[in-house]
Amino acid sequence: MRLVLKIVGSVVLLTVVVVALAVTIVPRFLDRIYYRGPATAHFDGARFANPDNDADTQQIQPAGGGRASFFWRYFTGSDGRPAWPKSVAVRPIAPPARVEGERMVVTWVGHASVLIQTQGLNILTDPVWAQTAGPLGAGPRRVAEPGIAFDALPKIDLVLVSHDHYDHLDKATLARLWQRDRPRIVTSLGNDSVIGQTGATATALDWGQRVAIKPGVSVSVTRNHHWGSRWFSDRNRALWSSFVVTLPGGNVFFAGDTGMGDGRWPVEAAALGPIRLALIPIGAFRFVDGQMESGSHIGPVDAVEVYRRLGAAQAIPIHWGTFRLSFEGYDTPPKLLAAAMRCTGQSGFAPVAIGRPVEVAGYVKPVTGTPMPRVALLKCLDTAAVRALR
Repeated sequence: MRLVLKIVGSVVLLTVVVVALAVTIVPRFLDRIYYRGPATAHFDGARFANPDNDADTQQIQPAGGGRASFFWRYFTGSDGRPAWPKSVAVRPIAPPARVEGERMVVTWVGHASVLIQTQGLNILTDPVWAQTAGPLGAGPRRVAEPGIAFDALPKIDLVLVSHDHYDHLDKATLARLWQRDRPRIVTSLGNDSVIGQTGATATALDWGQRVAIKPGVSVSVTRNHHWGSRWFSDRNRALWSSFVVTLPGGNVFFAGDTGMGDGRWPVEAAALGPIRLALIPIGAFRFVDGQMESGSHIGPVDAVEVYRRLGAAQAIPIHWGTFRLSFEGYDTPPKLLAAAMRCTGQSGFAPVAIGRPVEVAGYVKPVTGTPMPRVALLKCLDTAAVRALR
């Protein structure tokens, strides 16, 4: 008995030591320095921050329990989330090799991955062909296959990478693109370090900086409201961003992944020129029943206001229906978007099918109408149909 107790005591002591060492060592091991540079209004010399207040991006979950409890309930499915389909039928297409001149053809690949073809350029946003969105093959699993099979992609000339989260920066996909096409990769500060781990080279810019792609075409890195991390301890070591691609005939705006923040960033993007097409996220905003946004993710309620402030002629909703990152139902984002658009009286911002090419009309200045205060919009949305959306 004494021998058993001694063995048990040794095991317990060893476990305590291992846990203590892990708590001390592992976070530092998982931390990374992705960027070194002078301090700015959004970089303190070590980590980036949202200058319009970072507090609303600090919480993973808005209600109930700590971080460990949140992840336990999330991964065990014991948090009361509505069921999602295990798979969604997609018919992948083979896009054209090139689209010349001011004609523009856009294909939603899924989540935040979009192929934009115009001016003889093939542009990809946040390319993710992975089956899961997380480290070491873990994380949310794809329910919709990519709308374009990787081998059917035309030669890619330009890639935009908004930040370092796994559902936006997929190193395996970037490595394949680099090995095959050697595209120009544009991102925000620090993400080039992560991308460089694949062997690829990326141009990393700060908010407000621009790089020329070819005559008449350039990419500006613009502000949004989010955060970054590959692991917990490397939080905000790299910057997050949106982008404006300046093009003859009207610009393309890619919001990346964003909360509303101060709401001035869409106006800043619009100041760079008329926006022909905006790619705006509408999903991953609900963690408790009835929630309409989280600090890191706008939902349809704020997306329609972002659309109005951009003054875009047309918009495609992204960041929904591919990876389950939050608690809303599979088709809640597009249904809520349709309701919000009816309330505001806007047009031109509606879902497209994954893998279905969309011909984007030339820029025509939209009629934005009178802004609807958020309180009034929420009152308009207070209907039985909207309340029934989980």
